Amino acid sequence: MKVALITGGAGFIGSHLSDLLFEKGYRIICMDNLITGNIENIKHLLKEKNFEFIKHNVTGYIKIKGKIDYVLHFASPASPADYLKFPIQTLKVGSLGTHNALGIAKAKDAKFLLASTSEVYGDPLVNPQPERYWGNVNPIGPRGVYDEAKRFAEAITMAYHRYHGLDTRIARIFNTYGPRMRKNDGRAIPNFICQALSGKPLTVYGKGRQTRSFCYISDLVGGIYKLLVSNEHSPVNIGNPNEMSLLSLVKIIISLTGSRSKIVHASLPIDDPKIRCPDISKAKRLLFWKPTVDIEEGVKETIAFFKSSLTG
Repeated sequence: MKVALITGGAGFIGSHLSDLLFEKGYRIICMDNLITGNIENIKHLLKEKNFEFIKHNVTGYIKIKGKIDYVLHFASPASPADYLKFPIQTLKVGSLGTHNALGIAKAKDAKFLLASTSEVYGDPLVNPQPERYWGNVNPIGPRGVYDEAKRFAEAITMAYHRYHGLDTRIARIFNTYGPRMRKNDGRAIPNFICQALSGKPLTVYGKGRQTRSFCYISDLVGGIYKLLVSNEHSPVNIGNPNEMSLLSLVKIIISLTGSRSKIVHASLPIDDPKIRCPDISKAKRLLFWKPTVDIEEGVKETIAFFKSSLTG
């Protein structure tokens, strides 16, 4: 039985990844300090003999007995609300945390996968963003704590690959959504859905012309798995190239919730990207992967989750 250590395994993406690997017959060691993760996300797995939860902050030394075949490093605050609230912790988990996760992978001779992000591209001057694009990041802006933490994480991952010969992968994850997102997450889809279901005005920053591309969680973890079992060491974009404006997204959510909420506009956050869309030709070519869940289908599933969580 293959053993996978997932840091940040009680988070939104980490918990879905835990589900996927568990279903595929892996033994899962889930590590999370629960700063943004939620034990409820993995509650259904806690009773399983091949699932183990360890509450631990990965910025401290990671010590685990027994074999580990894969280390998947997903520990980090990931929404602007979180990394603006926890700027030092975000920098530490991207640097010290990645170093420690790489260290346990090296000690166990395990394959290592880094959860990087489209934020390494910053406010891009190229659209869509291919992996060869180096980005346009403000290192001293408020978003820089996340952008630069992930850019450093990529750099040290490649250093371990080149210097130590560690078998590494880097997934550049674009905007992802679905069940288990937190209602106070601060990202567009949970914000809009919760506002719509509560009858509150939907807050759009700026004129809403900025674009994003949204990948449903099942598509995302499917792409992560294909990357994990591939032989690709350089970064790979995993996301949905269906680009839309935030105003278009709001209208879809209002329609699907049947909400009578009005749209209100607020000032754009500092360094908020104007465009964001993955070039996934590399993932298609090397992983034979592309997303299949369209935005309306995925948003319906996400609305159902928030309806139950808001009334539960």
